Amino acid sequence: MKLEEAIVGILPLCEKSMLESKEQWDAIVKPLNSLGEFEKIITRIAGMQKNRNVSLKKRCLVVMCGDNGVVEEGVSQVDSSVTSIVAKNLTNGTTTVCTMAKYINVDVIPVDIGIKEELNITGLLNKKIMNGTKNMSKEPSMTRKETILAIEVGINLALDLKKQGYEIIATGEMGIGNTTSSSALASVLLNKKVEEVTGIGAGLNGAGLNRKINAIKKAIEINKPDSKDVIDVLSKVGGLDIAGLVGIFLGGAKAGLPILLDGFISGVAALIAYRISPMTKEYMIASHKSNEPAGKYVLDELGLKPTVVAGMCLGEGTGAMVALGGIDMNLEVYKKSIGFLESGIEEYAKLS
Repeated sequence: MKLEEAIVGILPLCEKSMLESKEQWDAIVKPLNSLGEFEKIITRIAGMQKNRNVSLKKRCLVVMCGDNGVVEEGVSQVDSSVTSIVAKNLTNGTTTVCTMAKYINVDVIPVDIGIKEELNITGLLNKKIMNGTKNMSKEPSMTRKETILAIEVGINLALDLKKQGYEIIATGEMGIGNTTSSSALASVLLNKKVEEVTGIGAGLNGAGLNRKINAIKKAIEINKPDSKDVIDVLSKVGGLDIAGLVGIFLGGAKAGLPILLDGFISGVAALIAYRISPMTKEYMIASHKSNEPAGKYVLDELGLKPTVVAGMCLGEGTGAMVALGGIDMNLEVYKKSIGFLESGIEEYAKLS
C-alpha cells in the first residue's frame, strides 16, 4: 500500500464497545478508576477491536534497524558496527528486549531497513532501502523518495502482521546515532532549542554531548528542514528506522491495531505519523516516559500519558515490553475479577 492510501479511511474507535468496557470496569470489586491509565488503555483497545472482550493473545515487537551517517561526527560512544551486532543478537534472542519479550510471549521481528553492513541472517527481515543514511551534518539524510519508501515498508509490514493474526504491535528500534536524528527531528517539529531536546543517548560525556548538539545544529542550518512539511524534515535530519516506524503507526491505524510506543525515538516517529494523519493517534498507546530530555515533550505534544515512569532509556522496545506486561496483568483483572453482586459488597457511588 502506498502512503497516500494509508492515510485515508482510518476508522474512529467504536464508542459502543468503549462504553461497554467502561461499564465492565465499573462493575469489578474495586474503587472506581483505581487502575488508572491501564483501565483507559484496555477500554480504548476495546474501541479499536470493536469488542468489549479485548484479546491480546498474539502480539509482536517490530524492531526497525538502520544506521545513521551522522555517527561520523563522534555523536556516539560506539561506531555503526554495533548496529549489525545487535541486529544479529535480536535474531538469536540474546538481547535485553528479547529476554523481556520471551517472558511475556511476544514475537520479536527485527527488520533491516537500513543497516550499513550487508547481512544475510535467518530471522532478520530484509527490507533495506539503503546502507545507512547520509551524514546529515553535511547533506540530507535521505532523499524524499527514499523516505517515503521507508515509510511504506512500515505500512505494509503492519498490514501484513494484521493478516497474520497479530492483535497488538509494539515498536522498537536499533541504530547507533538514532538519538541524534531523533533530537534533530524533535527540535524542528517542536520548535525547541537543540540543547533542550538533546541528551546523552547511550552514554556520552560532556564533550560528546557538545559534539552531538553541534552536529544537530549544523544539520538543521545546512539542510533547512521545513517544519510544515514533516516528510521534508524526516528526509533531511531523520533516520531510516524512524521512517519505518512512522509507517508502522500509519499502517497499524489503517489495520485497526493498537500500536505501543516505546520511548523517545518511537515517540518522534509517532509524532510524525500524527502530523501526516491525525487519526493515527487513536491507535497509539504510550508505554513509558523516556529518560531522554525530549521524551516528555513528545508525549505532551501527542496528548498521551505514559503507563510507566521508570527512568528507562535503553530503547529496542524495552519500555514497551514493561508496559505490555502491566497491560496483561490488568487485562486479567478486567476479564476474571468478580463483580459487586457476587462479592456482597455495595457498589461504589459515581461521585462528580
